Amino acid sequence: MRWVRGRRRTLGVTLLAGAAGYALSWMVVSLAILLMSESARASERIEGPPPVSLPGVKNFAYVDGRLWRGAAPTAEGYRGLARRGVRTVVDLRAEDLPASSLALPGRAGLAAVRIPMRDGQAPSAEQVQRFMDAVRRARGPVFVHCGAGVGRTGTMAAAYLVRTGQADAATATARSLAIGPPTLEQVSFMRGLDGRRAARPPAAVVALSRIADSPRRSWARLHW
Repeated sequence: MRWVRGRRRTLGVTLLAGAAGYALSWMVVSLAILLMSESARASERIEGPPPVSLPGVKNFAYVDGRLWRGAAPTAEGYRGLARRGVRTVVDLRAEDLPASSLALPGRAGLAAVRIPMRDGQAPSAEQVQRFMDAVRRARGPVFVHCGAGVGRTGTMAAAYLVRTGQADAATATARSLAIGPPTLEQVSFMRGLDGRRAARPPAAVVALSRIADSPRRSWARLHW
């Protein structure tokens, strides 16, 4: 019995230490990303153009004259994009979406291109190339979005800016951070961009990011 109690005590200490380590990792990573986002947002308010808004599209922003970004639009948002000359929408969501949601762009007269990416993750080189090809082939401005228009959208916008030579990796990352806080994996991806390739972040960074981001992803899934 003493041996059993000792094993239980050891297991309890191990579980408690694991939970404490997870909580600490989550706090450190989340706080770091939030601080980077707030710093970038403050810099954008000082140096950049004033923020713009479009009814029905949260976190709406111009990347350049060719590419616009934001959250998943409402029906009103899609109609507003169409009135402003957008003809192509790139949807980065990998979530299991209802048919009614997927039909919204077509009802507004927009062509929809889907490049599914998992929430909180960075795109592959193939996904970035598909996105660049979609922008190149489109008539008129292109609108890219995910769910909130922050993480996945930010990585593609940053890749576009670097690939087209309009910004270096640090500047493109700061512009995306100013919209909202992405994940550590996505920040690492953006900071590693260059004009030739879109490399995956290191495995250790990916693992830490996904552990720290799991509470947010779980909460988001409950509200899809």
